[in-house]
Amino acid sequence: MYKAIIGDNEYNIQLKEGDMLINDKLFSWDLSKVNEHSYHIIKDNISYRIEVAQVNYKTKQVILKVNGHKYEVEVKDKLDLLLEKLGMDMAIAQNINEVKAPMPGLILQVKVSEGDEVKEGDPLMILEAMKMENVLKAPGDGVIKAVNVSEGDSVEKNQVLVQF
Repeated sequence: MYKAIIGDNEYNIQLKEGDMLINDKLFSWDLSKVNEHSYHIIKDNISYRIEVAQVNYKTKQVILKVNGHKYEVEVKDKLDLLLEKLGMDMAIAQNINEVKAPMPGLILQVKVSEGDEVKEGDPLMILEAMKMENVLKAPGDGVIKAVNVSEGDSVEKNQVLVQF
């Protein structure tokens, strides 16, 4: 499951057995690659020339030119949608000063301590939940202000674990 957001419009995209469903409707098209960044598409007997103008992998945003018109597309994959559902989407994570438990669980390992400098994506701790180990990572660069849990602690959803 993917979600594409173009302006105020959201499209749910599913790939099933070689078919593409957009908002639960079968989407059929004829797609030809013109070169590394350009494609030719025929959909409902209408021809479209698509150019991938820019891709930002960090923000998961793509700028497409369709027949000369520019469209900004935000793409969310299964992980993004799950994190959003759990209240941990990446757009919010960039502006936070704390890391909260995404779900109830047990702290297996704490990898940082007060005063440590961390970079975005550095592992902070390992949380065991539903028999799976989840590595909680720093949402951005910063200095650890406080670590509010220890190894072996049980935590509840949204409990503050680390402050920056």
